[in-house]
Amino acid sequence: MTVLPDTGYTPTAEDRASLDAWFAEYDARSAERDVERMADMAVFPLNLVSDDSAGNGRTAQWDREQFVTTMKHVMADGPEDITFESTRTPVFLAPSMAVVFTNCTMTTGDHTRQLRYADILVRRNGTWAFQTMLQSGWGDNL
Repeated sequence: MTVLPDTGYTPTAEDRASLDAWFAEYDARSAERDVERMADMAVFPLNLVSDDSAGNGRTAQWDREQFVTTMKHVMADGPEDITFESTRTPVFLAPSMAVVFTNCTMTTGDHTRQLRYADILVRRNGTWAFQTMLQSGWGDNL
């Protein structure tokens, strides 16, 4: 049983549904390798938190151009489809803020990779956007 921290805010069914819909759209854009449309779903400057190969924590802020350039390189155009199977655990801090922990299986062709990461999302004018990405192993690229 997962015990979530008490943030003083209990999300509504609409809060959860809107966040789930946002992630479904983001995953679809990722599967299509549509990096420009993925960038449309972010707030810039985007915060990134990771660690490097020496085990040191690293942070960076990217503008839209850096995000698009890096993600196009990371996702690369390939002949294989990309699929994502994710289990997400959101912790709502308020109706407009959520930290979302994700366990994901990403498959391209016959290659499968397990991912674990967290995102911080904010809702503005009724629309969610990611503002911070946290994932281990990317620090040497920051």
